[in-house]
Amino acid sequence: MKLGRIKQVDLRKVWEHEALNFTKWLAKPENLELLSDEIDIEISLIDTEYNVGRFNVDIFAEDTASNRKIIIENQLERTDHDHLGKLITYASGLEAEIIIWIVKEVLDEHRQAIDWLNENTDERINFFAIKMEVWQIGDSLPAPKFHIISKPNNWTKSVKQSIQTAGLSETKLLQLKFWDSFKQYAQEHYPALRLRKTGPQHWYDLSFGRADCHLSLSINSQKKEIGCEIYIPDSKETFDLFYEHKNEINTAIGDLDWMELPAKKASRIKTKIKADFKVQDKWPEYFEWLGRTATQFQEIFTKF
Repeated sequence: MKLGRIKQVDLRKVWEHEALNFTKWLAKPENLELLSDEIDIEISLIDTEYNVGRFNVDIFAEDTASNRKIIIENQLERTDHDHLGKLITYASGLEAEIIIWIVKEVLDEHRQAIDWLNENTDERINFFAIKMEVWQIGDSLPAPKFHIISKPNNWTKSVKQSIQTAGLSETKLLQLKFWDSFKQYAQEHYPALRLRKTGPQHWYDLSFGRADCHLSLSINSQKKEIGCEIYIPDSKETFDLFYEHKNEINTAIGDLDWMELPAKKASRIKTKIKADFKVQDKWPEYFEWLGRTATQFQEIFTKF
């Protein structure tokens, strides 16, 4: 068998400009998801080039599970004192608790500085130094890779503790348990689903290869319903594209609720069933419906 050779690609050949190219690329949901997987926390975008006094932070975001504020500063060069100072300025101005510095190369003195900040600041404050890499095998498409150079001590443990100590209500804790259990079930029974990290909330989002919409599973304790939908945050064109194939989609999945929501930016295409998620004995039944329905949605909607 003939094997290819892996080679590293110059970052500037992929992203010529930090703000115009790299930041816009990273801000897309599927790319923030790559970073989320690397640092083991769900990142939800708030804005890019967000104003902090006389300056602008590249990416302002939050931790979906705990609502902790996140700032990301991009530097497709070696680390320097100027950007380190900006990180601290942005963090203080936005009261951020997770500070991420993405660079081409981390100099030893700056790695030591990040380590020192993690050891000597409040335990709520967490600094990351991440090396951005791009790799290619032969003539394949270049593939991005985040490589953590410096992170908080016992980061994985602290993430779990932050969820446990966030003062969650009984309902929120049960939601987290439900989605954790569903994720374990889906990994075994529906491996084609692109599972993300779970959180103490009434929804659980899945990506399925599109940047302008995603799959969203939901539990509604008041109406005693569980649902599966295509959620389109801000693209009526995408909704219209799917709507052109409404009959074909309904035939394949069943009659769906097509909600264009003209007065809002978002649109939804949803199905739901009656189910009380607080009845834990019923969870395997609910997991089967959610996994099967999400798989159907993924298979059918990706055709268009």
